[in-house]
Amino acid sequence: MYRLNNIKIRENISNDEILLRALKKFNIPRNSVDYWRIYKKSIDARDKNDVHFVYTIDIECNDKKLCAKLTKVTEIDSANIEVDCKSNFIDRPVVIGAGPAGLFATYTLAKNGHNPILIEQGKTVEERQKDVELFKQEGKINTLSNVQFGEGGAGTFSDGKLTTGVNDPYCKKVLEIFYEFGAPEQILYINKPHIGTDNLVNIVRNMRKQIISLGGEVWFETKFIDFDINDNSIKSITLKNIKTGELNQITTHNIILAIGHSARDTFEKLYEKKVEMRRKNFSVGVRIEHKQKMIDKSQYGEKTKLDLPAAEYKLAYHGENRSCYTFCMCPGGEVVASSSEEGTIVTNGMSKFARDGENANSALLVNVVPEDFEGDSPLAGIYFQKELEEKAFVVGGKNYYAPIQRVEDFLNNKKSEYIGEIKPSYKPGVTLSNLNDLLPNFVSETLREGIKYFDTKIKGFANPDAILTGVETRSSSPVTIVRNDDGIANIKGIYPCGEGAGYAGGIMTAAVDGIKCAIKMMENNKID
Repeated sequence: MYRLNNIKIRENISNDEILLRALKKFNIPRNSVDYWRIYKKSIDARDKNDVHFVYTIDIECNDKKLCAKLTKVTEIDSANIEVDCKSNFIDRPVVIGAGPAGLFATYTLAKNGHNPILIEQGKTVEERQKDVELFKQEGKINTLSNVQFGEGGAGTFSDGKLTTGVNDPYCKKVLEIFYEFGAPEQILYINKPHIGTDNLVNIVRNMRKQIISLGGEVWFETKFIDFDINDNSIKSITLKNIKTGELNQITTHNIILAIGHSARDTFEKLYEKKVEMRRKNFSVGVRIEHKQKMIDKSQYGEKTKLDLPAAEYKLAYHGENRSCYTFCMCPGGEVVASSSEEGTIVTNGMSKFARDGENANSALLVNVVPEDFEGDSPLAGIYFQKELEEKAFVVGGKNYYAPIQRVEDFLNNKKSEYIGEIKPSYKPGVTLSNLNDLLPNFVSETLREGIKYFDTKIKGFANPDAILTGVETRSSSPVTIVRNDDGIANIKGIYPCGEGAGYAGGIMTAAVDGIKCAIKMMENNKID
């Protein structure tokens, strides 16, 4: 395989034409190429007068002499999830939680022939869509089936970003699995891949079907409520059927605890059972909305004629005592109602694959540290989050309307009286408010500093009519469930996993951690 680097494309042309341009640059006849693929595609927007695509293309060339001047590359296989060790589980392994970590852990166990049982308190992704839509349209919350809970986890109703700063061989494998189950091919090579919530729904369903075909089981509307311990080892778990209320006890010595960080009652149970946990840093803040056209203009300029995707941004401000940063930026998306408990307001962002909505939105967050809380409970961060969410519910009108504020009014610390040119996308509705009265002072102050600073990076970020929607509290877990080098908690047989356990930050890293936890479990149960 030979690599053709730095192919600059300034026109809207087909992939075949891109190949011909690349071959022309390197003086390679088309008939010398037996196979080719796009290895990488990115956008160079540093010069707003010359925004263009940059491609890297790999080819198989049948004229070795002709291609001798090129960079030769050896294709590196992705990490293998089928483990070369024989495991002997006394009973079937169980995975708790069907988010990205749980799904990929279950899939890995199923691929290796271990017939796992996946437990999910929410509904199938198809049924879950209906509950999410009902909440948006009528404000009727289902506390077990919502943006946070249900098949696919919180990531299903997001932008579906697959970017990560982690350099791990399993990242490539995760992308390949997503592609296998229906993701667009471009996620294999685009610089900042995303799937979109519309594609994620189908992918999650396809993964579930494959898990079942491999001998696994998926139990929906089944809540993990307790577990028994014998000689400091997991002995059994107790489950509750949500529909009937019936309790069921399963004997198992191996569970992957892939709960999301919104599973607060489960964290309470773990604390009660003396599973070792500790506080960790997390962040809280708001969602900010702008016109997507403004973001596009800022990032790309006005001169390009390329069919460019909706522009993204990623910004950070480091103040004297705190930091403010953007997170989970959703181009052409919407702010979504993400509450999972009655009497709370939680926001998140979501985009479809096309990212063709009118507004761009992003979390605008300020870091929170364990020293911000009183007492010594490892769950103090959860209580901090919940207090903010309950205050937002009251300020919003106690009807699941979210409190919002124009940026100009937020900066001037006064309640908004009207909505300007930028219309809020949050449903079921919004209430004009002063978010300064809701947020802790250190959060409000740092947000104000951050917004002003970000306006120097993206002209229009501090647009007076930009909309702030409160509150964003679930960007990451405030708790770490401690595990050792074998992936096991202080109680043998419990494998804390994924974002909720404090070991991931997004779809990609959660999926990778799910694979790794499943492999650890198999290795720890291998036959000598």
